[in-house]
Amino acid sequence: MSNDLPHTPSPTALAALKDDLKDWGRALGFQQIGIADCDLRLAEARLRQWLAEAMQGDMAYMARHGDKRSRPAELVPGTLSVISARMDYLPEHQQAIDQALADPARAFVSRYALGRDYHKVLRARLKRLAQRLEARIGAYGWRVFVDSAPVLEKPLAEKAGLGWIGKHTNLINRAAGSWFFLGEIYCDLPLPPDAPARAHCGQCQACIDVCPTQAIIAPFQLDARRCISYLTIEHVGPIPEALRPQMGNHIYGCDDCQLCCPWNRFARLTDERDFLARDGLDTATLIELFGWDEHDFLSRTEGSALRRLGHERWLRNLAVALGNAPRSAAVDHALQQRRSHPSALVREHVTWARQQHACEH
Repeated sequence: MSNDLPHTPSPTALAALKDDLKDWGRALGFQQIGIADCDLRLAEARLRQWLAEAMQGDMAYMARHGDKRSRPAELVPGTLSVISARMDYLPEHQQAIDQALADPARAFVSRYALGRDYHKVLRARLKRLAQRLEARIGAYGWRVFVDSAPVLEKPLAEKAGLGWIGKHTNLINRAAGSWFFLGEIYCDLPLPPDAPARAHCGQCQACIDVCPTQAIIAPFQLDARRCISYLTIEHVGPIPEALRPQMGNHIYGCDDCQLCCPWNRFARLTDERDFLARDGLDTATLIELFGWDEHDFLSRTEGSALRRLGHERWLRNLAVALGNAPRSAAVDHALQQRRSHPSALVREHVTWARQQHACEH
C-alpha cells in the first residue's frame, strides 16, 4: 500500500471526508465509525506481558507475527490511519438470554454465534465503505480486516472513540453496552483521528465476580486458559477436568461477563437479520444437539461461526454440558449412545460426564 497519492486531500478535505465516512457507515448498517492513528505502544507493552505469562494458551498465532499486531504500518506498509467500525449484534433481550443460561437442559451458544458468520457480514460492508470513499477521492491504499489477521481491534477501537476496554477486556460503549462486532479499514490517508474513549467502569467489578472459571484474574487481565470462550472454541485438546463443572451448559463461548455489565442496560437489539438465531440454536436442548451426526453439524452450521469448531469438539463441549446437567434417563441414554465414538477426545469427555452422574447415586 502506498500513500503517494497524486492529489492528497487537504486537511480541511480530510476532515470533511471523515464526516462523510461516518454518514456512509451508518447508511451501511454500522452504529459507529471512528478514526484511530497507529500508535499502539501501550497496548503493545500489555500484549507482550500477556504473552510472556503464556496466558494465550493454545493460541500460538497471538505471538506468530511479532510486533505487526500492534504496529499497523508494519502489517500493511503505508498505513497512516485506521477506520474502526462497530455493528450491534444482540439478537434478543437479555432476560431471554438469562433464561437460556439458567436452564441446564438447554445448550448455551454465545449470542454472537447464533446467526450468520459475522466475519462475512462485516467484511462485505467495510469493503463497500472503502469503495465508497474510493469513488469520492480516487484510488488509495486500503485493506479490510474483521478478526482475521494480527490486528489489535479493541485498542484501535478505543483510540477511535468507539468505547473503552472494560475490566473483562471487552470493549464497552457508554451508549450501547458491549454487544457489538468490530472491524477495520487500514488506509494510507492521514485522516484526523477521533478523541479516544474514556473509561467508565469505576469501582464496579461485576464481571470479575461473575466469571464461572475465575478467568478474569485482575481488572483488565484475562487468563485465556481459564476462559470458557477459549476452552470451548480455541482449545483443541481435553478440557481441564477441574474447570468442567464450572462450565455449566456453555457449549460455544460465554456471555456471562456481558450479561452482568450495568452498561448493557443501554444495549439495543440488532437490526441485522443475519445475526438472528438459525436452526433454533437459541432454544435447542443439549440432547438435541448431541444427537447431530457430522453431516447434520456441517449442514446446519453452514455459513456460521460455529463451523470452525468441527464436529469432534462440538461433541466434546456438549458432553461436558451433559455431565453438568441434571441426571435423567434421556441424558443417560444420550451419553450411552456416544460411549464408543471413534474419537478418543469425545470418549474421554463422555466417560467423564457419565461418571458425574454415577456420583449422584
